[in-house]
Amino acid sequence: MRFHLASAAAVSTIAVTFTASTSSAFQTPLRLPVAASSIARSPSASSLASKIVAKNHWTHHDSKSRLQMAEEGVSGTGTASIPNEIFNLVKSIVGAGVLSLPAGIAAFGNAPGAIIPATLLISVIGLFSAYGFSLIGRVCSYTGGQSYRDAWSKSVGDSTSWLPAVTCTFKTCFAVLSYSMILADTIRALLMSAGVETTRTLSLLGITGTTLLPLCLLKNLSSLAPFSLLGIAGMFYTTIAMAFRYLGGAYKLGVPAVKGSKAAAVPAGKYLADVAANYQPKFGDLGASGALSPNVFILICMLSTAYMAHFNAPKFFIELKDNTIKRFNTVVGTSFGISIAFFALVGAIGFLTFGSASSGLILNNYAGTDALMGLSRIAVAASIVFSFPLAFAGAREGWLDLLKIPTEKRTDSIVKKATLAILAGVTLAATQLKELAFILSLAGATLGNALIYVYPALMLRSTVKGMGEKASKGLKREVPFAMFSALLGVVMGAIGTKMAFGLL
Repeated sequence: MRFHLASAAAVSTIAVTFTASTSSAFQTPLRLPVAASSIARSPSASSLASKIVAKNHWTHHDSKSRLQMAEEGVSGTGTASIPNEIFNLVKSIVGAGVLSLPAGIAAFGNAPGAIIPATLLISVIGLFSAYGFSLIGRVCSYTGGQSYRDAWSKSVGDSTSWLPAVTCTFKTCFAVLSYSMILADTIRALLMSAGVETTRTLSLLGITGTTLLPLCLLKNLSSLAPFSLLGIAGMFYTTIAMAFRYLGGAYKLGVPAVKGSKAAAVPAGKYLADVAANYQPKFGDLGASGALSPNVFILICMLSTAYMAHFNAPKFFIELKDNTIKRFNTVVGTSFGISIAFFALVGAIGFLTFGSASSGLILNNYAGTDALMGLSRIAVAASIVFSFPLAFAGAREGWLDLLKIPTEKRTDSIVKKATLAILAGVTLAATQLKELAFILSLAGATLGNALIYVYPALMLRSTVKGMGEKASKGLKREVPFAMFSALLGVVMGAIGTKMAFGLL
């Protein structure tokens, strides 16, 4: 099985908004904007926090009623309805990274039965990811936090708030690199389909110099917001096209007639002859039992980035109308439920079509002469082109923040130099790297697990500790479960890291 361009896993939408820093620059929408309105600080949440939290300790005055308010959530100034938030959160989670999941399944199995444990894993990891997302929103409700870093500062402490900032910055950098690698392959495939002979390097340099660089230099990225729909529309179209090709047998292997047998020969699929040998379907007899292999952690690491939208949890909580915790959890549960079903469907269809030959970017398995899938390549390429500058802005601002360059000193000249330097480095890396299974498995095992499982649990524990005896019994009982999810993240990270190094 070939992990070609497993980078797609990290592209699974590295968050709608990169809020790794509390600086105003980090409030810029970085991927698929949640709403047209700007982020507004919730007066009610802030007021509650200022009255009941001081130096991580709850005041004694009227503590019971205030704690009850915090646990139930407080109505803020957000205007987004539940359906609107669900749509935008699904749009944030479901990205090009879903196209890598068939390769994750192929990492441990080569028979159709492998989709059974894969679907179970996709569901379980999705549920734990939803829990982590909910925890972040609840911590914001209890403390008045306005971003991921701010929630950490007001719960764990400001002295270590650089930790989530660094994690978010590096995670976004991996996303940008993944975008470049997908574009290199996709643009080359489209040009080859049009009869233009070219290489990955020339394709990437061309799209970077003519399109990505000008877009990344834009001062105002709000004009790109309408194109955010391309991502989700492209993914739904691609899923339908993949299902159509699978059910129609366009890529099935042929079976010759056996002499002396009444069974007739089964012709090969219409497009099979146009597929490179290493991308043609390949199946064996390792099905569900393959999940007992340590290789299953490769899929788990991919899922740790596939569900990544957690930087944006504070924004979703703040922008929700009447943002009680109950209403917020409705948004989270429904959105992750839809995403789980979508991930399981795409993973199963892709794997059942190509088996252990599934590429890290499943579109690479489809023939260049297949017009139906050609449209999918165009949709994915267009989505990434317009998403690239939004994610890139997060990586750039993250580095400027880590270098401690104040927002007021980030002149046009400094921003331009940073843009050229970072984009040059990313492009160079993307032209040289073809197999990102190691890098992205490592990123998912470390950065992804930290943001999804470990950090939210630590924030909840510190918040409840700060409440002291005023914390409800329910919250106190929940802390051990939250810490179990953190431990689960650490264990998955440790094993996943070992498996990632095994790919070298």
